Amino acid sequence: MDRPPNILLIVSDDHGYADRGGLGIHPDVRTPNLDRLATEGVTCTDAYVTAPICSPSRSAIISGQYQQRWGGQWFDTSAFPPDDVPSLAEVLGNQGYRTGYFGKVHYGKEDVGDRACPPHHGFEETLYGLAGQSFGRLNYLHHSEDAVASYGQPAAHHMAVQPLLSGDEPVDHEGFLTTEFGQRATEFMRTPDERPYFCMVAFNAVHNFCWQLPDAELKARGLPAYRDWAPDTDKPFMEWYDDVIVPNLPHGREYYLAQLELMDAEIGRLLDVAGEDTLVVYITDNGGSTCNFGDNAPLRGTKYTLWEGGVRIPMLWRWPGQLPAGRSTDALVSTLDLVPTLAAAAGATVEDTDGLNILPTLSGTSESAHEALHWDCGFQWAVRAGDWKLSWVGDDANTQHLRSYEHAPMGAGWFLSNLADDIGEQTNLIDAHPDVVNDLHGQHRSWRSAVGLPAQDQTVSP
Repeated sequence: MDRPPNILLIVSDDHGYADRGGLGIHPDVRTPNLDRLATEGVTCTDAYVTAPICSPSRSAIISGQYQQRWGGQWFDTSAFPPDDVPSLAEVLGNQGYRTGYFGKVHYGKEDVGDRACPPHHGFEETLYGLAGQSFGRLNYLHHSEDAVASYGQPAAHHMAVQPLLSGDEPVDHEGFLTTEFGQRATEFMRTPDERPYFCMVAFNAVHNFCWQLPDAELKARGLPAYRDWAPDTDKPFMEWYDDVIVPNLPHGREYYLAQLELMDAEIGRLLDVAGEDTLVVYITDNGGSTCNFGDNAPLRGTKYTLWEGGVRIPMLWRWPGQLPAGRSTDALVSTLDLVPTLAAAAGATVEDTDGLNILPTLSGTSESAHEALHWDCGFQWAVRAGDWKLSWVGDDANTQHLRSYEHAPMGAGWFLSNLADDIGEQTNLIDAHPDVVNDLHGQHRSWRSAVGLPAQDQTVSP
């Protein structure tokens, strides 16, 4: 190649593993553009994030390193990588790319001007919202000082209506955010420039609260409007919240699918602008949120859990002329691989990464992939090596809260599964394969030591 490819990285939020129309699982799921991306590129069926929640997962996406290396295990410890860890934007910027970021930011408890904000880790052009300031959410419709005043506190905080940011400057925006992010990204991609571009689009779709749709969309779909929580609501927020997740929200799945369909339409516009010289990647930030009406079939579990449904994600790659069309691979890959793989496509080599350059795996010239992947949230951990997966879940305030508040079935204690025979993790083989258990437990102990986590005193028991 005389010129490195343009790169478009699309990140969605809480997208269910089964929720793509081309999979044929749900006839009411319409995602023609994600299906087009799969038809024209490579589908990774065994792709994983590094955490079952957004903020630590996103830290690994932007760095190519396990976030546990700087202590990121859960919401309370998640943080942007240290200053000496280059971001993906910085890696590509050093290769001569112009860089743009449009969408949700959520690495931890960042504030305006922090390194975690895109203009401070390598992105030249930006429009973004700091979701860490509002429970990981960005409102789909309202972002302005007027909206903050109208909602009042604490509703403005819960409903995430603070202004967006361009650089470090606040930007009021009243309108459908999915469309705005897609439009701003396509404008960036179209801008004449001798340099190749790296465009990262981080949609807030399909995170809750999916009823926040334009009035015209609600009318066209025959869906009723649903009111955001406000100070005059007759229930405290925590009680109201239980009414807007599974199984209580009327039309919940329909709202979710509408948001998915509208995001897919924006992805279509991005694909139309991305030419033959563009490498496109689609991922989501963690497993689908079944409590917010996503579906992870045939996987067990949801966001927040270390069942497959919490950490296995949709991952699609398209690079015309370089990657085959319509290919599927079950190689063990991770969002850790984004940094080294995209760097390799741009002609660079990244040091100190936990990921792999998977271009040979995607092209089919090599089947090399990870020998093992690890997850560790402190109160729960898991390791997958080959087809075997060992997990442990404690019974503490975290798991009790997630079971009751997010309706997330966490499991408890030790669980061993063979994913080749039991992708739904229904049968616990902990007693039948003690050698496998000991091997995987030992691998995880070694990994914890390597990333700087303290040793755990745990004895395997059924």
